[in-house]
Amino acid sequence: MMACSMKSCAYCLNGTIVGSKSRGFCPSLVSVQPRDSKSRALPMLGVEFMGKPLAVSDQKGLRDWNLKSPSNFCPYAQASICVSRSLRWWEKTLKPNMVEIHSANELVDSLLNAGDRLVIVDFYSPGCGGCKTLHPKICQLAELNPNAIILKVNHDELKAMCHSLRVHVLPFFRFYRGAEGRLCSFSCTNATIKKFKDALAKYGTERCSLGPAKGLDESELMYLASIGQISKGLSLPSTKEESVEDLVMKSIDLSGVLSKAGNKMELKKEMLC
Repeated sequence: MMACSMKSCAYCLNGTIVGSKSRGFCPSLVSVQPRDSKSRALPMLGVEFMGKPLAVSDQKGLRDWNLKSPSNFCPYAQASICVSRSLRWWEKTLKPNMVEIHSANELVDSLLNAGDRLVIVDFYSPGCGGCKTLHPKICQLAELNPNAIILKVNHDELKAMCHSLRVHVLPFFRFYRGAEGRLCSFSCTNATIKKFKDALAKYGTERCSLGPAKGLDESELMYLASIGQISKGLSLPSTKEESVEDLVMKSIDLSGVLSKAGNKMELKKEMLC
């Protein structure tokens, strides 16, 4: 049985490669029986498709087939048959801490609600050979690090979002944690998996970050909102947000000012008396 695409198919008939221009036609599911193999021209071939007979005319010497199907036959209904669910490798061996992301809003919410936990965003594509090869190892590392969250992003389904996040190479990973936001980002393959393991060891240790989870950068959020990928009502982090250290320093300065003001008041009272 030969592999086929849904746009065009090619297979062998009596030693001859025959092309079919019919969309949705999968030769692996078709049984072809020529009526007369000795004749020079084959005026009509008997074809059975999923138990239904199809009339195939050969007016151009098998160079351009014209399939005549019954009126109730839907050529697009065969897509789900030719593409089996068993080929969906990105859904295999997923662990409880691995979550599939289906929209930009889901990605933003998942990062903001992760708290202090390490979040790894895994950008992949179903047609990426490197992603497919690396997937089993990522699942193993996810199982060994249950406190980490791995968000899987299908590049083919969320191209606009991935483009705005400047993800142009696959597989690609981003590490986030709490108020620190994005820690690192890189691309790695099965041969360079050590890069992923090193980042996991470096940022996977337990820690307590001061403040809420940051998630995506403000510029990224604003761009996603401008192209309609996330709701405009989403609260964006303020650029004037002050760190804890700044607040502590300001409180110290304020206490000094108040103490000086108190001393001046006391001096004035003494002078009046």
